[in-house]
Amino acid sequence: MAEVEGSLEPAGACPLLPLVTDGLCFTGGDRRLILDGVSFRLDDGFRTVILGPNGAGKSVLLRLCHGLLRPTAGQITWGGLSPAAAASRQGMVFQRPVLLRRSVRANIEHVLAIKGVRAGERGARVRAALERAGLARLADRPARMLSGGEQQRLSIARAWVMEPEVLLLDEPSSSLDPAATRAVEDLVREVAAGGARVIMTTHDIGQARRLADDVLFLHRGHLLEHSPASSFFAGPAHPAAARFIQGDLID
Repeated sequence: MAEVEGSLEPAGACPLLPLVTDGLCFTGGDRRLILDGVSFRLDDGFRTVILGPNGAGKSVLLRLCHGLLRPTAGQITWGGLSPAAAASRQGMVFQRPVLLRRSVRANIEHVLAIKGVRAGERGARVRAALERAGLARLADRPARMLSGGEQQRLSIARAWVMEPEVLLLDEPSSSLDPAATRAVEDLVREVAAGGARVIMTTHDIGQARRLADDVLFLHRGHLLEHSPASSFFAGPAHPAAARFIQGDLID
């Protein structure tokens, strides 16, 4: 795909795939085993949801894949690269937005400047990002004065404008009201439609139904199931997953 002024779409296929984890383990500072023997492979696709109850290890798994944590045991590779080598070609958005004490516009301009985008090109890309995120009218507002949903959309737009091959989202709407959640989900769909591979965590069954193309079901640090979303929600293979999507507490 040729570069278009203001485009947020990464060119071509995603050479970072497949993402492969093999026997992945992680022990926390309290010596508690958070992930235990997690193995899976993600190939081309659009949206993978890592689903599970609170405390399942979802956020830790995402941070390991992005290279923010190192596994206690096991391996992670992105197209044969280590997480550290692949990190610059990814974007990650955290559950709680981390924004600069600057305007909405300046938050996006800052990451483009760091990436080395020429000053003459930044304006169009910033405008495109703000339009896509529904934040154009708020461009001059201090970023930390935005609502929670607006801050999360700014965080996604700021990551997306870097044209990542893969975008990792950690519980992007966990504390938002339904309208704000819908706006975030719409933006996630746009990101995927633009060509970025999306991998996100959530404990929200409804959100997983709406967004997932495939599902990794995680519980107490164990990967219990990995299957296409259609078959997972039609009838999970693992009893704990079946109870979870029925709304039951699982131990």
